[in-house]
Amino acid sequence: MPTEIVTTDDLREFKIELLKEIKQLFAAHHGQPTKKWLKTYEVRKLLGISPGTLQNMRINGTLPFTKIGGVIFYDSEDIQRMMKENLVQNRFEFRRGK
Repeated sequence: MPTEIVTTDDLREFKIELLKEIKQLFAAHHGQPTKKWLKTYEVRKLLGISPGTLQNMRINGTLPFTKIGGVIFYDSEDIQRMMKENLVQNRFEFRRGK
């Protein structure tokens, strides 16, 4: 079995290639969940909300869901859509000298 020497330049090049591939993976998923269907605890963790808030979102129709055998599932695309639809733009204008 032949021996191959790995230099620090080889390691540096490997690191650069690895970081490039990781960045491409993040860009492909936009930092969002890769799962299509999320369970309640995953949605709560993702949005940082309480069980009651999530229940209210279901009741008032803010967030669609699917219930199968007592387990509630949320489509990750619906979550993204809800977040975009409820985006609030900051309308603050800076005025000099006033």
